[in-house]
Amino acid sequence: MTDIEQPEPAGPVHSAVQAYAELQPQLPEVTDFYVHLITQLLDDAGINYLSVTGRTKSVASFASKANRTDPSAITDQVGVRVITYVLADVAAVADLLADQMVVLDDRDMALETASKGSFGYASRHVLVDLKPTAGPAKIRPASVQIRTVLQHAWAEFEHDIRYKGTIPQEYVPDLDRRFTLAAGLLELADREFSEIRDRLQAATPKHRDGEDPGDPRLSAQDLAAFLSGQYADAGWSRTDHYAWISGLLLELGITSLEELAGLLTSVDSSVINERLAYKYPPGAVRRLDDALLAVFGQQYVDLHGNGHRVELLRTRLEKLRAETEPVTE
Repeated sequence: MTDIEQPEPAGPVHSAVQAYAELQPQLPEVTDFYVHLITQLLDDAGINYLSVTGRTKSVASFASKANRTDPSAITDQVGVRVITYVLADVAAVADLLADQMVVLDDRDMALETASKGSFGYASRHVLVDLKPTAGPAKIRPASVQIRTVLQHAWAEFEHDIRYKGTIPQEYVPDLDRRFTLAAGLLELADREFSEIRDRLQAATPKHRDGEDPGDPRLSAQDLAAFLSGQYADAGWSRTDHYAWISGLLLELGITSLEELAGLLTSVDSSVINERLAYKYPPGAVRRLDDALLAVFGQQYVDLHGNGHRVELLRTRLEKLRAETEPVTE
């Protein structure tokens, strides 16, 4: 009688992949939790960053990596990536994570590459877990990559090229050299960006010349920056006009950009543009001027700071009110 052939016992890699396949559907929720938490931590700390994104390792990616390394060493099942603008903020993010979470591992790949006397992949890899009272029970650790936007550009492009698998062998040495050269140039650019920011911060007084620290009005510089985003299609206005309209905002009791932004959400700019039929592209201050006129009407005309142009404002107000369609929403 022939014995029935029994299947061979599953190897450790196969077992690990099976176990991960059962676990993986639960991990996207964990990933979202970490993205939200880290974003909140960065915002609360006031650290500047470009983006915070997350990804859950696929079963196929886990299997591929498990065939190259010990499956128990795969710690990036839940991944978060923080992109900053300058190198100093990479360290700031890492310090913040160390302060607010439990750091299980911290590798500075830029330093490791530099210690070999070469240029190449640069990123901070921090493996974090939650403090016992900081989140849901049984939540898994997350691998957080922190890098500058230039480091990210190099890493993504290099990964995309090398893993296509179509590079002729005779091109590899030249491509290695070019990638190394690019990494060195980007490291230099990162340092220059950091130097530019540091010099600007050092040169910017806490209270700008001519401004009273106790003055509650919006600074001309802050208002100019805000309006450049609010009216991206408008040109710059005269420097003194920003200070002037800041005084009008103060008369209206508007002393913060948050208040101003909230007010402008009630204004339909397309209706204003249509009714005033600008002959020339209006500057940012003029766009704000008309928005305030549309919202406050005669109250705006009567402001002390508008005493020199009452008739002009009345004419514009008549145009804004000429139609029955409301200017504000």
